[in-house]
Amino acid sequence: MDKNYQLAIIGAGPAGIATAVESYMLGIRDIIVLEKDENHNATIRKFYKDRKRVDKDWKGQKVELDGNIYFMDGTKESTLDFFDEILEFHSVDLRTHTEVQKIVKNEEGFSVMVAGGAIQAKYVVVTIGRMGKPNKPDYKIPPSIRKKVNFTLESCSLDKKVLIVGGGDSAIEYAVELAGHNDVAICYRRETFRRANPTNQSDIARVIEDGSVKPILGIDIECLEEDEGKVRVLFKDREAESYDRVIYAIGGTTPSSFLSGSGIEERDGKPVHDEYYQTGIKGLYVAGDITQESGGSIALGLNHGYAIARHILENDHTLRRDDAVVKVL
Repeated sequence: MDKNYQLAIIGAGPAGIATAVESYMLGIRDIIVLEKDENHNATIRKFYKDRKRVDKDWKGQKVELDGNIYFMDGTKESTLDFFDEILEFHSVDLRTHTEVQKIVKNEEGFSVMVAGGAIQAKYVVVTIGRMGKPNKPDYKIPPSIRKKVNFTLESCSLDKKVLIVGGGDSAIEYAVELAGHNDVAICYRRETFRRANPTNQSDIARVIEDGSVKPILGIDIECLEEDEGKVRVLFKDREAESYDRVIYAIGGTTPSSFLSGSGIEERDGKPVHDEYYQTGIKGLYVAGDITQESGGSIALGLNHGYAIARHILENDHTLRRDDAVVKVL
């Protein structure tokens, strides 16, 4: 990794892959994508149950794709296959198991600091997401029940009493997925699921109406306790109840320490950037769900990658190549 790259991309989710592919198609070469997990799209692999729907748009917003990558709604499996094909077709230099510690500006561009050394790049794009570090409740979870408290559906089995905590799309999709096979309740501190997209709002209304999901709305949780191998949930203004498993789906957090350590200003929980997603440090960009209120939109992530690639090329003619080929995917 002692090579100097024209572009280093941190994070191999949709935005990171799109930035690499769009940049290559527009003529930039010597691109490297750095991913701390063992494969691309770790969020989808870890937080999406098998056959879970993956939508192009997030929370019902309609986003027209600007670039050369044409993504359609699908499942977890079809989405991963889609990005596998893109990576293989464009021979993207993807380095997994590589966690970036911070980014340092220098005269030639940037030093991307990793364990054991640094990668030099003229431009850097940060596309790390929020869901890789899920939000946790403010109250402490007792060690004796931590295996019963989760943030995905990975450990769920059949015929269990389960409480889903949250009111966004993931929480609703978890509740709907488990409905009919478990005794499911969903707890949300607000009275309605207005944050969710229209499809999920319809789905949760259906399972609540048919009785397969019990709503606990407008109620906060005070704390969790151990109850003979179960999780006892102490609600505010409601009688406590015990569950076999509690699953939190309350969003993710911006990696503030990484951003500040790299000199990226943050405001209102998001990195500050201009209309081209360039931060206050020239040549350093941000893209994907890290730039959004609550994450999620694959379409926006793809558009970010295209916009950044165009902006770099338009402002740095030394990167232009005559053999750039644009192929719509």
